[in-house]
Amino acid sequence: MGDDSGGVLPMVSLAWSSLMDTRELNFILKLLGCPDYRASIADVKPSMRTKSGDRDSICRRLCDRGLIDCEEEIVLLKIAPPGKALLKLNTTNLPISKAELKVLHACAESSISPSDTGLKPEERQGAMRSLVERGLAVAEKTRIADVWITERGLAYLRDEYAPTGSALAISLDLLTNYLRFLRKSVAPSPEVREKPKPQLPAFTDKPSLEEILQRIADLDRQLGTDNYLPIYHLRQQLQPPLSREEFDRALYQLQRDDKIELSSLQEAIHYTSEQIDAGIPQQIGGPLFFIIRN
Repeated sequence: MGDDSGGVLPMVSLAWSSLMDTRELNFILKLLGCPDYRASIADVKPSMRTKSGDRDSICRRLCDRGLIDCEEEIVLLKIAPPGKALLKLNTTNLPISKAELKVLHACAESSISPSDTGLKPEERQGAMRSLVERGLAVAEKTRIADVWITERGLAYLRDEYAPTGSALAISLDLLTNYLRFLRKSVAPSPEVREKPKPQLPAFTDKPSLEEILQRIADLDRQLGTDNYLPIYHLRQQLQPPLSREEFDRALYQLQRDDKIELSSLQEAIHYTSEQIDAGIPQQIGGPLFFIIRN
C-alpha cells in the first residue's frame, strides 16, 4: 500500500452495498472498534469534517435499517394537556412519583431543559422519559446519546457483507476494526471449541412441520446463531429421514405459512463448499442459506 498513504487508502474496493454510502460504512466500522461495539455518539463521527447534524442523520438511517440502535436523551420538555389536568387533582393517591411530579410542576408554565427539573442528574432522564411515555409531557427536542451495533447488524457484517466497486478515503484503522471483528467471529476461544454440546435426538420417522420448526428453534439455541441458522445444520438433522426435495419443500411451506424467512448467502468466505451446497439454489443470486424464525 506504500508508506506515503498517511494511514488512508485513497482508493479501495470497498463499497458497503446498495444501501450504504461511504460515510455510513465509516460510522459502523468506527463502532466495531469500540468496547462491546457501543459508544457515545460524539465518538462516532465518520470523519473530522462531518457535522453533528450529518452524523445524527447517518445514525438514524442505520437505525431505520436495524443495523444499529441508539439511546436518546430529552433536551427540551413541555407539559401536555393530560399533565396539566393531573396537576389540578389531588396527587396524593395518584400513581406518579415525587420526581415525576416535580418535573411536571417545573414545566407547567414553559418548556424546560433537564437542568431545570430540580432533580439530580442521574434522576432527570428517567423521570422525563416516564412522563413522555405516559402522555403527560412531550419531548420537544431530543439528542442521540449512546449508539451500538445490533445483533442483526453484527450478523450482516459477519455473514452478508459483500464489498463491490470503489470507495474513497477508507481509514486503515477502520479496516483493522473490521478484520479484528471477523477474526473474533470465525475463531472462537479454545474453551468454546472444546465445550461439548448435548446431542439432539435423531428423527426415526419423517417429522411434521411443527417438529421441524421446533428443531430449528432447538438448533438455534444450541448453536447460538441468534435466529440466523445456516441451513446445513438442519439438513444434518433431517436428511434422512427426509429426502433433499422433501426437506426443501418443508422449508418453503413454513415460509408460506409465515413461520420462517429464508435469507440468501452473500459472503461465502466463512463457509466450506459442502456447507454452501447444503443451501437451496436460486436461479438468480446466491443460495438460500439462513433460516430466521418469525
